[in-house]
Amino acid sequence: MKKQLCFLLMSAVTCALAQQPKATPESKRRIVKQEADWRTPAEASNYLRTPRYEETMAYVRRVAAAAPQQVKLESFGKTAAGRDLVAVIVSRDGVFEPGALHRSGRPVVMIQNAIHAGEMDGKDACLALLRDMVVTKAKAALLEHAVVVIIPIYNADGHERYGPHNRINQNGPEETGWRVTAQTLNLNRDYVKADAPETRAWLKLWNRWLPDFFVDDHVTDGADYQYDVTYHLTTGPSAFPGHDEWLRNTVEPYLDKSVAAAGHVVGPLIFLKDDTDPSKGMERFPNVPRFADGYTYLQNRPGMLVEMHMLKDYKTRVTGNYEILRALLELVNREAERLVRVNREADAARIEAGKNPTPKARYPLRLGAVQQTEPFRFRGVKYKRTLSEVSGKMRIEYSGEPSDMTIPQPAGLEVVGAVAPPRAYIVPAQWTTVIDVLEAHGLRLLRTTREWAAEIETYRCQTPTWHAKPYEGRQVLFNPQAYGVRGYAQLDCKAVRERMSFPAGSVVVPLDQRAAQVAIQWLEPYGPDSALAWGLLNGIFEQKEYGEDYVLEKLAREMMARDPKLKQEFEGKIAGDAEFAASASARLNFFYQRSPWWDGELGLYPVGRLNTLEGIPLK
Repeated sequence: MKKQLCFLLMSAVTCALAQQPKATPESKRRIVKQEADWRTPAEASNYLRTPRYEETMAYVRRVAAAAPQQVKLESFGKTAAGRDLVAVIVSRDGVFEPGALHRSGRPVVMIQNAIHAGEMDGKDACLALLRDMVVTKAKAALLEHAVVVIIPIYNADGHERYGPHNRINQNGPEETGWRVTAQTLNLNRDYVKADAPETRAWLKLWNRWLPDFFVDDHVTDGADYQYDVTYHLTTGPSAFPGHDEWLRNTVEPYLDKSVAAAGHVVGPLIFLKDDTDPSKGMERFPNVPRFADGYTYLQNRPGMLVEMHMLKDYKTRVTGNYEILRALLELVNREAERLVRVNREADAARIEAGKNPTPKARYPLRLGAVQQTEPFRFRGVKYKRTLSEVSGKMRIEYSGEPSDMTIPQPAGLEVVGAVAPPRAYIVPAQWTTVIDVLEAHGLRLLRTTREWAAEIETYRCQTPTWHAKPYEGRQVLFNPQAYGVRGYAQLDCKAVRERMSFPAGSVVVPLDQRAAQVAIQWLEPYGPDSALAWGLLNGIFEQKEYGEDYVLEKLAREMMARDPKLKQEFEGKIAGDAEFAASASARLNFFYQRSPWWDGELGLYPVGRLNTLEGIPLK
């Protein structure tokens, strides 16, 4: 009996083993992957540290080697100090060609990390997300329709200026990188002017992939509050209506619900009017084009700025960053057809607007917060305010104890500066720095084949007031701390029609192209990030020829003798303008400016506005 029972048991085991699938090379590799230690360096250190550049790239290469059919590494340029800039392309089926993906209607999501290389949360979140999409497969569904382009480290030179004292406001990791590049440029102020080699490389990557959605990962500065995940979506008067509606009514509600369900406190990007007194309420700023998420809307693409809260521990921040990326990718996969369609509609609308410009079609150059306010439920923390004997002003001390309060915030944004775009712009061949930037953005440019002159629209600008200190390596015409608000640019430019001459090789920028908004913002003087605002055209305000005082004294007397009205105007200005009356040079210059010897091009904006391309010799 015992022998019979033993035989039956052995038969059952043998039968069960026979019914199991045979081990294949692929299944063996899968078992090895699952058993291997795939913790990211941050996870392995219990979130005490973030990996250096080489360690980060080693982890990325390891993932790529484990999933070669789904991961491709792409070097897209070099930093100023010669480091490789790397993008990680993740596709479920090994299709890595942008054109093929766009033709098939699969959305591309670009996630950028470490533009400020002390803010590492996004990088470490993306390493975990990459692993979970293609190694453990826990998040494989995030690649069902979407293709993900991850930039693990954008500011690679700043990343390697590594140390424990780089972010005084931040709670971990133990050591981080530095905010700016080896050239001391802040890449998140460089998207339009494109001074840095990193920006030029990024623009090539952008134009190659033309993502359908863009994410820029950061860590906050500023106030203390309960939120560990905050974010901002580009909506409002400058956004394409289809994007605006989708972001407000679909993306924002889903992100809020999904990230909160994952155990994080999520909210909008927080800007307090007064960092020492939260009760005064919130500010609302538009995203000007120098910023990453401000630039993407010029390219007709929705973007999201993620800001993890600096005072939360590193594990909370990295996992929170992971969850908002996970939630966004879930939504993009679910809404793939709609996202791609709206992007195509935005491109088509911009091209059509460029073909048929009208004076009534006003383009919003600058936005500002409306005066009307609305209540905002702020999830803050308790605090007390005292007069500081150190700084001599009010200081704030946070207790860390949660405290919700209702504070005012502007009800929205409004247009505070607009322009009717022309059919095209024309830039003289000699203004190579301005043209070079247009080329870097991948705009379609035409060239004149010979000298051409005509009476066209342009601007006459009075000598402006420059900002007192250089900003991002340039002497600029704006207050860097007042972006997007009224009175942004200290300019006085008047629209005029003048006869202008353009040499052969001058550049014509037609606006019937997808990225026309980049040209408008760069070439309209009142654009918050125009070539003029950034100081690339400061030379037009410099007087290069002068008259000696004794020569101008003689000229002034001759002019007044011939023109009694001019004499009367001069005497009236002396009587009514004390500053003018006290300045000998201003009084003599009064006559010089009205003489034939004056430089007629001083203050003349060199870029022309064209209402037609007919008659212009172009190639």
